[in-house]
Amino acid sequence: MEQKFIDLYNDYDHGLMDRREFLEKLTVIAGGAVVAFSLLPLLEKNYAVAEVISKDDPRIQSEDINYPGATGDIRANLVQPKGKEKVPGVVVIHEIWGLNPHIEDVARRLAVEGFLAMAPDALSPLGGSPEDPSKARPLFSQIDGESNVKNYIAAVKYLQTHPQSNGNVGVVGFCWGGGVANQIAVNSPDLKAAVPYYGRQPDPEDVPKIKASLLLHYAGNDERINKGIPAFEQALKKASIDYTLYIYEGANHAFNNDTNAARYHKEAAQLAWKRTIAFFKEKLKT
Repeated sequence: MEQKFIDLYNDYDHGLMDRREFLEKLTVIAGGAVVAFSLLPLLEKNYAVAEVISKDDPRIQSEDINYPGATGDIRANLVQPKGKEKVPGVVVIHEIWGLNPHIEDVARRLAVEGFLAMAPDALSPLGGSPEDPSKARPLFSQIDGESNVKNYIAAVKYLQTHPQSNGNVGVVGFCWGGGVANQIAVNSPDLKAAVPYYGRQPDPEDVPKIKASLLLHYAGNDERINKGIPAFEQALKKASIDYTLYIYEGANHAFNNDTNAARYHKEAAQLAWKRTIAFFKEKLKT
């Protein structure tokens, strides 16, 4: 697919236009409505292909729970490895499309690797994520950023004290969730490890507050997000933060999301995931 279509979708993904404007612009650059609507299935998510690890996988048990957050009860999908061994916890932070089958599957992928994984629904204060992801994205403008971070910090604390937890907790976030993962690293001294995928960077002056180790994944074709890398990296070095940064050349923003055919980059996604699991095992299992 031509990069111009992916770039337009990235702008829509980042809230720079509403759905009507996105469809109008897509129609123009595609040369007509017929071509534009033929591109939509490739640009948008297909949750029918979201399941890499089955909900019935015998290695795990999955349930929907509520935990106490700053704004009240927060819904989350909790996935535990079967057995009595205490394991590390990982909070999974979704994209701007809300908690959906893909993110729940990511939690299951972590669980089969030996982690207690929990994926909170950031839209819980607004009634929860709608099934239609296009209806989820506009709701994020109604979320209070500070309260949202506190809700996720509460998730970190929940996993720290869970009976199956060894007390070490990390976070992994994607796109919008990558930015939130960075904010949790800034605001939660208890956090041990954070893995933001193509996430918005924190303000450089906040970087010295970070106590967690960081593994940072960026896409080579992601100019908007990558503009923040130099200042972020300079601040990380100045504050002597433990971090590793990778840029996956040829990959687009959201390259890990295998339900999005246009932007998914298999090689980059598999390599980043391998590095993520190894990083969490190193930082959280000791």
